[in-house]
Amino acid sequence: MSDLAWESIGQQAIAGAGVVYFLALLAHLVEWSALRKVPVESRASRRARAALATDGGSTVAVLADADQDADPGDRIALFGRIGLLLTVLAAALHFVALVSRGLAADPNRVPWGNMYEFTLSGTFFVTAIYLVMYRRLKLSWLGPVVTGFVVALLMVAVIWLYAPVSPLREALNSPWLVIHVISAVIATGAFTLGAFVSVLYLVKERSRHPEAGYIARLPELVALDRTAYRLHAFAFPVWTFAVLITGPIWAHQAWSSYWNWDPKEVWAFITWVVYAGYLHARATAGWKGRKAAWLRSPGWRRCGSTSSGSTTSRRRACTPTPRRPCTRWDTRRGFTSRCRSRWRRPAGRSPTRCPGRSSRRASRRSRRRTS
Repeated sequence: MSDLAWESIGQQAIAGAGVVYFLALLAHLVEWSALRKVPVESRASRRARAALATDGGSTVAVLADADQDADPGDRIALFGRIGLLLTVLAAALHFVALVSRGLAADPNRVPWGNMYEFTLSGTFFVTAIYLVMYRRLKLSWLGPVVTGFVVALLMVAVIWLYAPVSPLREALNSPWLVIHVISAVIATGAFTLGAFVSVLYLVKERSRHPEAGYIARLPELVALDRTAYRLHAFAFPVWTFAVLITGPIWAHQAWSSYWNWDPKEVWAFITWVVYAGYLHARATAGWKGRKAAWLRSPGWRRCGSTSSGSTTSRRRACTPTPRRPCTRWDTRRGFTSRCRSRWRRPAGRSPTRCPGRSSRRASRRSRRRTS
């Protein structure tokens, strides 16, 4: 297949992925809007119900009543399963779009040569980590947040960030770039999910009606805090490997220097320090709850700003414009002299005043010349 054909397949795949992500978002919204009509079962009632269900004599009656009451819940849960299946299908189309984007280049390359491709890669890994951790961390309640976030970023990427396929620059054409970017986007995806959980923790804690609506279906505050900690504990070693190991190796291979004090490098290190401080405070001082959630928030903001500049040039050739001398009319000596600002007057024009002089002094000087 030709490069144009692969590029066309990539565009069609990302368009299809966006549509399917949107359908998954609608399915999750229908699920959670329907759950508003179902009363929330408290933790005590769930324990009592489980205890009754384990008894021998009343087990049959309790299970029969539970089956009758669970019919509306089963119908509502169907929308949740549909949303999950649509998310899996959208992730598959998303992966096809990434592969097609890489195969459309000549020569073939990894699909993160510009900000458009990096946005596609980042959103794909957010979805992939969500699907991988779905059963392990019981993230069914995070479905509408993840799908809405991915749909919004894909719209921004397609409308404003799209760029045609082009070969990688020489500095980006390195195997260490592949290792560095893969580890960085995996860590960014996990940090993003952890940030979602942290925000939901703060929202539920400050909610005036925690027993109604979507907030009531969220896990307990302790479970939310534990889920956020697990996501960050997974992402931090991967981010360390990306920022402090593979990144400097790639920089040394490309620019013969392990550390250049580039703004992106500095912000990546600041992000690492913030998350290291959070994990250290959690392990030693036992920081949990609101303080930990607020400490995680600036780390994700710095991580997002660092990732957004990952495809820009790290070191640009500095070619400052030489400062050219100018001339002005000296009223005392009657000839032109060099002014301190070293700006030169345009060729073919009369001597002008130095930049920065006030107009009042210039008018006074012109009146003296005419007299």
